[in-house]
Amino acid sequence: MCKLSVITGAVLGSALGGIAHAENSMTIVSWGGAYSEAQKRAFHDPWMEKTGDKILMEPKAGQGLASLRSQIEAGNVTWDLVDMLEGDAILACDEGIIEEIDYDAILAAAPDGTLPSKDFIEGSLSGCFIPQIVYATVLAYNDTAFAGAKPKTVADIFDLEGFPGKRALQKIPDGNMEWALVADGVSPKEVYDVLSTEEGVERAFKKLDTIKDQVVWWDAGAQPPQLLADKEVVIASGYNGRFFNAQVNEKQPFTIMWDAQMFELDGWVVPKGKLTDGIKAYLNFATDTQRLADESKFIAYGPARASSAPLVSTHADTGVDMKPHMPTNPANFFNPIKKDAIWWADHGDEMRERFNAWLAK
Repeated sequence: MCKLSVITGAVLGSALGGIAHAENSMTIVSWGGAYSEAQKRAFHDPWMEKTGDKILMEPKAGQGLASLRSQIEAGNVTWDLVDMLEGDAILACDEGIIEEIDYDAILAAAPDGTLPSKDFIEGSLSGCFIPQIVYATVLAYNDTAFAGAKPKTVADIFDLEGFPGKRALQKIPDGNMEWALVADGVSPKEVYDVLSTEEGVERAFKKLDTIKDQVVWWDAGAQPPQLLADKEVVIASGYNGRFFNAQVNEKQPFTIMWDAQMFELDGWVVPKGKLTDGIKAYLNFATDTQRLADESKFIAYGPARASSAPLVSTHADTGVDMKPHMPTNPANFFNPIKKDAIWWADHGDEMRERFNAWLAK
């Protein structure tokens, strides 16, 4: 996904969230596309209105973790806040290049007084990571591609006879390895136990072999909806928020298959040395109960706080009820895979090396 730089200004007044301050600026790096637009409308615009600070958004190429490492090594850290995946945040925290967070001291309590440490998704506060949303990598298809039966399960991706046509999959092992095993009969709850064995890895690659010559590999989040819309593929993996945007805002005839959705967390991290009063004030505001619920008005990602879930309402632009589009909606959460961020932190380099070698065959 393309990264985006957001420059905003804030300095803490006499208390967190205080309005009185001198105008400063901070650089916030986030994913582009529909997600950054949702952040802008849910967090940045209200913050600008609240504080009077000017907010600038600029394109910024490169991956967050790699770029942050480079800045740290060069001794020239220009970012103040970075939107990062849970797994990357765990790695960055272990490397000591991002700040540890005192959650209950910095973040806002829920409206009923529940402390942040008890309100965010259980197990998501790993020390440096501040969860923002639950999102899913899912499979979707173009309704017009199939005259008869429609695909419903992960196994259908691998059924070239029943559902002929090209598939689009992300050019990484994450998700593809898990789906291959589920399609081969492994329970989502046992995927990482199986994937932790050499036999399990070989089994996943053997399953992927069955569709390898029918796969279009994508790198950027905007590609899968476009590939489906152009009918270059009939089924594609992608981020549920991107598919929602295509369905609702662009009126594309897409259907999401929620079977074995691969859900994970995304949130904020603070580069080492950047935990200023201004950053604390912004985090207190942008991750409170109402703001995280507000983000779901603009994109189909679930809030990472329990107190935010009941406040999820309708899409700001279309009036569509957002609850059925949340990855965590019970109707969609029937067979999920929780991406094991620690497993991927431990095994990711090896899996990526093997995956790239497999692609090159």
